[in-house]
Amino acid sequence: MNFSFPNKVALITGGASGLGRSTALAFAASGAKVVVSDMNEEGGLKTVKKIHVDGGEAIFVKTDVADSEAVADLIHSTVAEYGRIDFALNNAGIGGLMMPMHEYPDDAWRSVMDINLGGVWYCMKYEIQQMLTQGSGCIVNLASIAGLIGAPRLSAYAASKHAVVGLTKTAALEYVRHGIRINAICPGWTDTPMVRDSMSQDEHFADQLTAGIPARRLGKPEEIAAAVLYLCSEESAFMVGHTMVLDGGIVAS
Repeated sequence: MNFSFPNKVALITGGASGLGRSTALAFAASGAKVVVSDMNEEGGLKTVKKIHVDGGEAIFVKTDVADSEAVADLIHSTVAEYGRIDFALNNAGIGGLMMPMHEYPDDAWRSVMDINLGGVWYCMKYEIQQMLTQGSGCIVNLASIAGLIGAPRLSAYAASKHAVVGLTKTAALEYVRHGIRINAICPGWTDTPMVRDSMSQDEHFADQLTAGIPARRLGKPEEIAAAVLYLCSEESAFMVGHTMVLDGGIVAS
């Protein structure tokens, strides 16, 4: 399905690589103006450069999503540059450590929750404020199948993603009558730098991971990006508070 979003503005957090970069490129290819945000300035600028080379329009704004003031500045910068925010993908996140819960360090727990949950909270808060002034907008939060099922040795990550799902459903009900649609994507294991980093922490993990996916492969970032664009399109206009699963069959098995 080809999407067309001329004169629309898309904000992507975590846009320096992986799912964020693929989604930023997909929005730009559809005609949208794109704001790429990340703490990784080098990677974010590479995403913007790729969009420019392909004939699209984009800017980069360095942002720590765990900082409320920084997120408020991101929204201000987006509106100052393009006048509005039509679509937002709240994608910035970290995987955290892989270890049993009783060994998990307190500071590592806080870091995962501050970024994965706090970051989505701050982004939604300020995105919604702007969208209320417009009377419209679509938000997609990047959750995970770890937000729907248990994830042994990933306690902080799973807790943060379960919370993102709950936050998504709650906000969706609060704002649907204000013209704002909010949904979540729940990918399974996808071929991204974060997943490759998790695989590198355990020499047996890669084989176990693939064997546990009924489709016998990792997801592709482009597949997730296509789902994000669908959730922002008029074709999904009746989808509110939905958690879309793209996991090769893990949750179904």
